[in-house]
Amino acid sequence: MPFHHPLMNRRHWLGNAALAAAAACVGTGTSTAVFAQAPAYPNKPIKVIVPFAAGGATDVLARVLAEKMSVGLGQPMVIDNKPGAAGIIGTDAVAKAAPDGYTLLLGLSNSMLTNQFLYTKLPYSPERDIAPIYQIAIAPLVLVAHPSVPAATGPELLKYVVANKGKVSYGSYGTGAYPHLAGAYMSLTQNADMSHVAYRGEAPMVQDLLGGQIQIAFASALQVKAHIDAGKLKAIGVSGEHRMGTLPNVPTLAEQGLNDEAYRVAGWLAFGAPAGTPAPILERIAAEVRKATQLPDVAQRIAAMGFDVQNSSPALFSAAIAKERPVWERLIKASGAKLD
Repeated sequence: MPFHHPLMNRRHWLGNAALAAAAACVGTGTSTAVFAQAPAYPNKPIKVIVPFAAGGATDVLARVLAEKMSVGLGQPMVIDNKPGAAGIIGTDAVAKAAPDGYTLLLGLSNSMLTNQFLYTKLPYSPERDIAPIYQIAIAPLVLVAHPSVPAATGPELLKYVVANKGKVSYGSYGTGAYPHLAGAYMSLTQNADMSHVAYRGEAPMVQDLLGGQIQIAFASALQVKAHIDAGKLKAIGVSGEHRMGTLPNVPTLAEQGLNDEAYRVAGWLAFGAPAGTPAPILERIAAEVRKATQLPDVAQRIAAMGFDVQNSSPALFSAAIAKERPVWERLIKASGAKLD
């Protein structure tokens, strides 16, 4: 009878087990490379989709941040403008992109939150398809009027639109954006029958406002401050809870007695990514956004746009969305706006 030494049996068993494991790896198309660390992120350029036309405040901020963040990430960040349909086209492109951290969104609250209450056929779900990364800044807007409008304050403007029912046009940089919702709310609550004119971006909206094709609009300080200073536009008031640092002498609409929720809320600018993007990548991007926005020159640039810089993170941004969601839903329902 053959002699089986216990140690030899053990070695034989371990050898067979190793061979079986190797065979399993080959059979599944896997190799020992699976045990190697994945390539560090990022290892190629990152595309940042801005769902608005070039030249607007969102586009300008995206380019400022991309330049600074590229240094920390060690890879270029390429801006890709995809304007149209109130940010839907660009945001949908992000929602359908691979969740690998190489396609990001720098958008506004409309495409990342409010469109879901406005559109009956939205091709993406902000909650299901977009992962929040970082709320860059709160973006109050200034309500401006063409000099031909005989009103200097919020209450005076309300009286004017009532007295000129059906004759006043207001602009927006996209259907469903805050300028549209606030204008629609004003028209409906005052029974003013104002006409809404939607533009493919903020810059062309301001050009028509300067030319008198529209009479009023909510716009960013970046686009209208120089025109206000030159007397080409009149600043009526600021949305949100606080005055803009760059327009300290312009009171909020709430200060002027327009205390409706519609005038007290403000939009925001933020980074997002396709849902399913790994959490470590989201945190890495968030850390680079934080570093960029804390640079003195960037912080000053953002303040000059009339925005309030935020200290955010994926978790804090998610919490902010959860808090604001019912407010925007009420505003849209009150405006009566509904789109296909």
